[in-house]
Amino acid sequence: MRTDPPERPLPAWHRWAERDRSWSRALHRCAGRPALVWLLVAVSRAADGGIWYAAMLALPWLGGERGTACALRMLTVALVNLVIYKIMKRHFARPRPYVACPGIRACTPSLDEHSFPSGHVMHAVGFSALLSAYFPWLAWWVWPFTALVALSRVALGLHYPSDVLVGAAMGWFMAFAVLALF
Repeated sequence: MRTDPPERPLPAWHRWAERDRSWSRALHRCAGRPALVWLLVAVSRAADGGIWYAAMLALPWLGGERGTACALRMLTVALVNLVIYKIMKRHFARPRPYVACPGIRACTPSLDEHSFPSGHVMHAVGFSALLSAYFPWLAWWVWPFTALVALSRVALGLHYPSDVLVGAAMGWFMAFAVLALF
């Protein structure tokens, strides 16, 4: 009688990747609700940069010296994050969920080809951290917006949850590094 060797469990990397895809599919289910898709597309487009650039331009006039300091730090975070983001996207070249996962579609066009990390979330978290540090009353506005940006990127089929989490961690770290160094 022949016995097959016991099945080896999947490596941790494969289990994690499957969980990531599973969460992507679950969050993408909200794409079946047109009103919610419209809201998430609007939030995602607002986070493309325009809202942050407008804030950087307005802060020196609205916030005086504090506003100028915050705007300069936001600009520094933006530039450093952009360089890191471009290098990581090119290095990892992770396909977006709508390309790699059956059943997930892009609900809005992506700005580039690769998924990892989420630049939208990296910038949103970095800018929200800086704005909250300089103007604590703004936290009530920027953090809910940032949470919607993070949700939108996954729900719209553009990112995996891990792309968003890594982008958030990088944005958080960069904001506090810039606050500590400058």
